[in-house]
Amino acid sequence: MYKNWWKILGALLVTYSTIAGFLSSVPELPILYESIRNLYFHVPMWFGMIVLFSVSVYHSIKYLSTNNQDHDLKAVESINVGVIYGILGIITGAIWAKFTWGQAWSFDVKQNFAAIALLLYFAYLVLRNAIDEEQKRAKISAIYNIFAFPMMVVLLFVLPRLSDSLHPGNGGNPGFNSYDLDSRMRAVFYPACLGWILIGYWIYTILYRVRSLEKNNTL
Repeated sequence: MYKNWWKILGALLVTYSTIAGFLSSVPELPILYESIRNLYFHVPMWFGMIVLFSVSVYHSIKYLSTNNQDHDLKAVESINVGVIYGILGIITGAIWAKFTWGQAWSFDVKQNFAAIALLLYFAYLVLRNAIDEEQKRAKISAIYNIFAFPMMVVLLFVLPRLSDSLHPGNGGNPGFNSYDLDSRMRAVFYPACLGWILIGYWIYTILYRVRSLEKNNTL
């Protein structure tokens, strides 16, 4: 039981942040109003995605140095969960944009680069399915993943800052600060980020164990 404390913590934090996210009070800010509650769901998805992609690139590096197929399995399963988080991040962002910017997809620079970053990992999954030979697939996928990760970082955190953007924190548009994120919101936002990261990691470990069992049964 003591080994599963982080799973219990993740479940409790997500439950708490979801309930508090809908029911707790929030600052009455122009344009945002009640839509600011989406901060508790939209941003944690991206944080979770980045953590899972970081786990993936770590295992890709480990695979190239050890040729251990377990690292290849861990790399692809963490990307599978990370892609789901990325899709949820785009969907929640589009919903938020609909209420604050007037349309779900305004081709804002942050939206465009986020979509391109996610397509990098869709391409990774397509690449894996296009190669039949196991070791060749694992090696090429690992190399691709190692190059895709820094490109994702640039697309999400560097390029959007070089041009104007409606998105907070980019293109001269200030991000959420102490004025917007008061102590009430921080008490929900930080647990939400940690909770969704832990849940995503938990799902990844489950998928890895399933894939390992399937692989062992086919040997």
